[in-house]
Amino acid sequence: MTQHADIAVFGCGGWGKNIVRTVNRLGRLRAVVDPSEKGRATARELAPDAQVHESPDPVLNDPAIKGVMIATPAETHYAMACAAIAAGKDVFVEKPLTIDVNDAVDLVNRAHDAQRILMVGHLLEYHPAILKLHELITAGELGKVRYLISNRLNLGKIRTEENALWSFAPHDIAVILRLVGSLPFEVVATGGCYVTPNIADVTVTQLLFDNGMRSHIFVSWLHPFKEQKLVVVGSKKMASFDDVAKELILYDQRVDWQQGQPIPVKGEGVKVEYPQDEPLRLECEHFLQCMATRETPCTDGTNGLRVLQILHAAQRSLMTNGQPVPFTDRWNLSDRPFQQRANGAPKTSGNGAANGGHGLMHDGRPPAAAAGAQPSGT
Repeated sequence: MTQHADIAVFGCGGWGKNIVRTVNRLGRLRAVVDPSEKGRATARELAPDAQVHESPDPVLNDPAIKGVMIATPAETHYAMACAAIAAGKDVFVEKPLTIDVNDAVDLVNRAHDAQRILMVGHLLEYHPAILKLHELITAGELGKVRYLISNRLNLGKIRTEENALWSFAPHDIAVILRLVGSLPFEVVATGGCYVTPNIADVTVTQLLFDNGMRSHIFVSWLHPFKEQKLVVVGSKKMASFDDVAKELILYDQRVDWQQGQPIPVKGEGVKVEYPQDEPLRLECEHFLQCMATRETPCTDGTNGLRVLQILHAAQRSLMTNGQPVPFTDRWNLSDRPFQQRANGAPKTSGNGAANGGHGLMHDGRPPAAAAGAQPSGT
């Protein structure tokens, strides 16, 4: 343990162990908390010099620990984050921030009042390819963004306690909001349950933004091949990011009007290079930087609240067989800018990641979010 070790990780399960490993490599891990013997054994193996506890109390009472990273089941996020903030710690919470929207609002307010950092683990917002794509859009390379399509498909892991919307779509919602830079005014979602009754294995979510811009999010764990692909269509050019092939491609393709007729212009696709940094390392480094500088995280509590609100709107639409749900900005989130670093995005240092769980400690995904019932806690 280094003299600068000041971070505790709550949860050393499927995804928590990746955070433990990363923070330990950064030389900042002081303690790990996990109620299960398996989780504590994993922590000792990954970080032999770190303290390992069954209860969070020693961490909350340790003044040397300045920040807490929570990778526990979603139903525990609110209580754990509240306790950490009350103990004067800066807090990182894996997605989703909470299950209940009102709890998320309360957390944001508590962190603000206590002047504590509150950051949400939306990993793909730190992916160098997404950062590069955001840079291209901001620079006007694609022209006016017209629509976005995001597919996250695979065979398995099939879950029985939550649906595919809550399991996969938070990644895509967070990225789309980042690239678009605004909130939708309407959400529509449909899906199908084929393996477990009332648990949607496949969902398609549409977000409608101002000026006719739309996004489509297709997620499924009942698919013959793995696909993680984002397509952005602009008025000047188009772009795609394939997270399986690790390729970001910019297409010089558009539609021009000639003599009153729309004519497709098909240019070549050019591979866009981007740094091969590990997204999780970048995310953890950003949290540590925000702790040091007191700057607002790129994925702050407001960011997590935005994604959570859209998930709930999509869930309501899913429950009513695709009825449009107006997105109501109850907390004036549209008046709060999408946070960025001074230079426009989280830093990259110079080498790709994924997501994964376990029980006080799994991967931070919500409990049952069935097609016919909202997630528990709502």
